[in-house]
Amino acid sequence: MTDPQVAVAMLGIFIFIILLGFPIAFTLMAMGIIFGYYAYFDADRMWMPYTRALQQDADTFTLIQNYIGGFFNNRVFDLFVNQTYSVMANDVLTAVPLFLFMGYVVERANIVDRLFQTLSVTTRRLPGSMAVAALITCALFATATGIVGAVVTLMGLLAFPAMLKARYDTSLAAGVICAGGTLGILIPPSIMLIVYAATSGVSIVRLYAGALLPGFLLAGMYLVYVVVRAMLQPQLAPKPEKLGDDVTAFQVVWMLLTSFFPLAFLIVAVLGAILFGFATPSEAAAIGALGGLLLAMAYRALTWKRLQESVYLTVKTTAMVCWLFVGSWVFASVFSYLGGEHLVSEFVQGLDLTPLQFLLLAQLIIFLLGWPLEWSEIIIIFVPIFLPLLPMFDIDPLFFGILIALNLQTSFLTPPMAMSAYYLKGIAPPHVRLTQIFAGSLPYVGMVFLAMIILYNVPAIIYYLPQLVYGR
Repeated sequence: MTDPQVAVAMLGIFIFIILLGFPIAFTLMAMGIIFGYYAYFDADRMWMPYTRALQQDADTFTLIQNYIGGFFNNRVFDLFVNQTYSVMANDVLTAVPLFLFMGYVVERANIVDRLFQTLSVTTRRLPGSMAVAALITCALFATATGIVGAVVTLMGLLAFPAMLKARYDTSLAAGVICAGGTLGILIPPSIMLIVYAATSGVSIVRLYAGALLPGFLLAGMYLVYVVVRAMLQPQLAPKPEKLGDDVTAFQVVWMLLTSFFPLAFLIVAVLGAILFGFATPSEAAAIGALGGLLLAMAYRALTWKRLQESVYLTVKTTAMVCWLFVGSWVFASVFSYLGGEHLVSEFVQGLDLTPLQFLLLAQLIIFLLGWPLEWSEIIIIFVPIFLPLLPMFDIDPLFFGILIALNLQTSFLTPPMAMSAYYLKGIAPPHVRLTQIFAGSLPYVGMVFLAMIILYNVPAIIYYLPQLVYGR
């Protein structure tokens, strides 16, 4: 086999192994080292110390030591160490644990419960008011945490039973929770965008600026859909009886001041500091983490146990992301060294695609990968395969990244591997069927595709803020 054929075999074996359920990060590292050992195998270099010792008539122990050491003198081990150091020293990734910590602290501070109750009262005169409140709460909480599973699970425990009790249609209520919980992938400060920035080399501040309007566009489409459907089919979202009827306007304002605005101010402050250049993403994330602690203290919800849980989950998730990066970069380096990247490039060139056709093909592949894989694995492992092809089709990596962030919403909503649906099913009442959750999620998949079409035809939605704030 030629080296490019070995690279293709390497990629195929990797996909097969992860479909069997093996841990992604360790599979990447193992595959990278095994195939890298083959790629960088150089007997003369590896056993040079043994050859020298033999020529110098060294003692038997030295000869054995140098001979065995030759097996570990392969350059793939140097590559592994260097890539590990590069990941751990990456300034962009420093923001990941800090944003995660902010989200986990907010999640455990009982802020979301207050927020949902407040928004339910505030929007009580709108059609589908509880669904609207759930969507806004999901969007705000997802923005603060960036962890889809945490948002869907917590909102599934708080808002979903409340909507069912108010006689909301099960599918409608489930779709709201599942779709709203995924918005944190797109709306800054998104963890996914940080990971994409570290992978692609695109400025994270420009990515944040570019994602803001598309994020609001998608959230707005969700809200319009819920309100219009509640107007056309009021039986699906009946008005809750006596919800907030005895609450005065002053009380509503006070509830907003004490529940909605503190979390919104924290997110806006962190995002504003990044976008307007007052702080780097890492510095702003540190302020956000401190703000989350102060917010939890203000609500008297900061206990030692909750703090321990937040730190543990932050470390656990950060370690997963970092080792995914290490494994991915080792794997990608070996894949490229064997000629796999060049082979993919030649193959795509041979298809003679237009930029639109390439974008459709790339987004289709990412959409299909979203069924068995998490977004982190797609961004770190497979997106780098597409990035070298973008200049060939004159596609901006920033534009490509925003489309991916939109596309990955569908990976949590599309059967058969819709993880948001499984998160919700895990904590939903027994009578709620998985098919009902799937049915409720599918309209939002259609809205994601519609948003992608709008962005392709009106790319100014992506570029407006980056050009306004930073120029070209």
